[in-house]
Amino acid sequence: MTILIIDDHALIRDGLKRLLAPLADGDILEAANGRDALAILAGVRPRLVMLDLNLPGLGGLELLRRMIQKGAGPILVLSMHAEPLYAKRALEAGAAGYMTKNASPDELLVAARRVMAGGRYVEAELAQALAAPVLGGGLPLDALTVRELEIMRLLAKGAGLAEIAEAVGVGYKTVANNCSQIKSKLGVSRTADLVRLAIETGVT
Repeated sequence: MTILIIDDHALIRDGLKRLLAPLADGDILEAANGRDALAILAGVRPRLVMLDLNLPGLGGLELLRRMIQKGAGPILVLSMHAEPLYAKRALEAGAAGYMTKNASPDELLVAARRVMAGGRYVEAELAQALAAPVLGGGLPLDALTVRELEIMRLLAKGAGLAEIAEAVGVGYKTVANNCSQIKSKLGVSRTADLVRLAIETGVT
């Protein structure tokens, strides 16, 4: 069975390959960005996809959405983001599991096995946060869609609207309209305020 690891850090990919080797009886493939991952998935349907959300160019949440549309195998997100919002959005987009990079190797193996067997797994601390009632009207960014979160992430990294349109795979006008919708949802009037909010809330 093939496993695909998507992470832009070679050191992390190498460590994951060693950790997951006992679970694979086929190739363990690697991709450093979303476009390479989609190219691999055009010819292979892995038994497990291990996905980092913080990727250059096409971000992890948008990539996750596209992989689900293409019928990719079960996807286990392994991210530096420990905020419940990211786990919630990833699971809503179709991920079978969510782990942070603070998880132990043993727990990561448990998660990988469960996801490969058709189950779901969320890191214990995040699972508790997701199950708890949300106070104060919800998370600040909870009203945003996966694509809107991705646009905010790219804005925070300094990308212009044309660059964002290319990375997300939509037209310039669509991105401009999405930015207007995001501002309306978050109650701000300037793009600079979106960038500030993205940085303050960790959408980077």
